[in-house]
Amino acid sequence: MEEVQAADVPPVRLAFRTAYLGDRFAGSQVQAEDRTVEGEFIAACRRSELFDDPREARFLAAGRTDRGVHARGQVYAFSTSFPERAIAALPWQVPKDILLTGYAVVDPAFHPRYRALHRTYRYYFGKCGLSLDAMNDAAARFPGRHDFSGFARVEGKDPVRTVLSCRVFDDHGLFCFEVTAESFLWHMVRYMASALLLVEEGKWDAGTIDRRLNGEKTCPLSPAPPSGLVLWEVDCGISFEPLLQESRSKKFVQDRREYHAVMARICEMLF
Repeated sequence: MEEVQAADVPPVRLAFRTAYLGDRFAGSQVQAEDRTVEGEFIAACRRSELFDDPREARFLAAGRTDRGVHARGQVYAFSTSFPERAIAALPWQVPKDILLTGYAVVDPAFHPRYRALHRTYRYYFGKCGLSLDAMNDAAARFPGRHDFSGFARVEGKDPVRTVLSCRVFDDHGLFCFEVTAESFLWHMVRYMASALLLVEEGKWDAGTIDRRLNGEKTCPLSPAPPSGLVLWEVDCGISFEPLLQESRSKKFVQDRREYHAVMARICEMLF
């Protein structure tokens, strides 16, 4: 039987590229009382009998996302003696608001967080009629190696980070702030997005961002809401084999799109 044979087979380490809608999760990391992405993923692995103990399986993520933050390219990895079952079963076992879009067989030591070459986030602004030029001029201040103490919650970590690229562009009628960096601090992208809005509104100028990066204390800055933030991609230097899109998730996403389209129209009529 498969379980008997598997005892003589070394575990295979798999990485899964994972997307999820974050508004129904209390973040990505496991929490005892709340629904989280990792909690649901691990539960799906246990239902599929891929492992019993996530620590022994070295279940690891490329990073964490906070409550309400979405992902298109999160990476989870674990080791199992049943890789074929994992690839076939997991897309059906995870909830409808989690979608596994690709998989890769990786080396036994693979750690998605430490193997990540860089990460890309996108922040979608809900406002219309923004000034693309002003926001791009401000965003151009961020690339390079800087102390981001003024644009993050540092909490004892090294505040110096290397931002590789930034841009603001029109994505199907919504303005989107895209930033790629080697690593990020907590709430860093949301603080950066909030600063860009202050520039666009005329409350800051691009020089304010320069001064804040140089350590000058300017006016208080709060992070933008989490609902517009997407972990877009984590580049771990591996290629993923695509997985078929599970029909339950496709219908769930379509239903959500229709619901929000209806709500947008109702808000227009009422207010």
